[in-house]
Amino acid sequence: MIVKKTPYPSPSPHINVFTVTYFSDGLKVKGLMAEPKAEGQYDGFLYLRGGIKNVGQVRVGRIVQFASEGFVVMAPFYRGNQGGEGNEDFAGDDREDAFSAFKLLVGHEKVKADRIHVFGFSRGGVMALMTGIEFPEVCSVVSWGGVSDMFLTYEERVDLRRMMKRVIGGTPNKYPERYEWRTPLFELERLDAPILIIHGEQDKNVSIEHSYRLEKCAKEMGKKVEAWYYSEYTHYFPPQENRGIVARLTRWMKEQRENGNREGFSRPETCSGKGER
Repeated sequence: MIVKKTPYPSPSPHINVFTVTYFSDGLKVKGLMAEPKAEGQYDGFLYLRGGIKNVGQVRVGRIVQFASEGFVVMAPFYRGNQGGEGNEDFAGDDREDAFSAFKLLVGHEKVKADRIHVFGFSRGGVMALMTGIEFPEVCSVVSWGGVSDMFLTYEERVDLRRMMKRVIGGTPNKYPERYEWRTPLFELERLDAPILIIHGEQDKNVSIEHSYRLEKCAKEMGKKVEAWYYSEYTHYFPPQENRGIVARLTRWMKEQRENGNREGFSRPETCSGKGER
């Protein structure tokens, strides 16, 4: 599935970094990959960025940080970015870019195919949950400051409404089905992987209500879910604390076993979210 793989300057002597062009839904999409130089088999790590277009771009230092914890990391730019074909769709059709990147990791020679984790930051939170829903073999899902409900994003982020109407095609009142399709809470019963939620309670970019809703629904469905809430932090954590949490969350990932949520629970009515908006 990889069309082109080009070496990229790495800030670490122990990690190789590459720009990757790969096929997603017929489009040539670009991303970054980081691999430990040492021989061996590693857990895979799908890193799903936040933002849109030039906001929230993938940073080399960030994916190298995760790769240094013993992972092969793949981080899509999403379609329409950094020379990739197509147009970004804010958790719409561009979810295919995450799905194709997951399959790319499955086929990677250094990756244990049954040990692939999915991490989403900010808008990447919905992408991570969607990927976990799409692939029951996902080993774990981590949402850090992650969106879980697109209706809530439209309600809270007045500054994003113009962009959301342009990309999605209208408001939640006019096209509720389009926002529901972009809200993984409606299909959370299909998610088998253990879930870790990380969120700063002072977050103004993605309110902690997103994580509260995700945790509540997951618990009511009997899912394996853990939440780490930090009362003093915003959307962005101080560097020292950030590094400590990265080490802790990657340890958590490696402790998980695949299919940790496969228990056949159905969705409670309270998890539809419609009564809470």
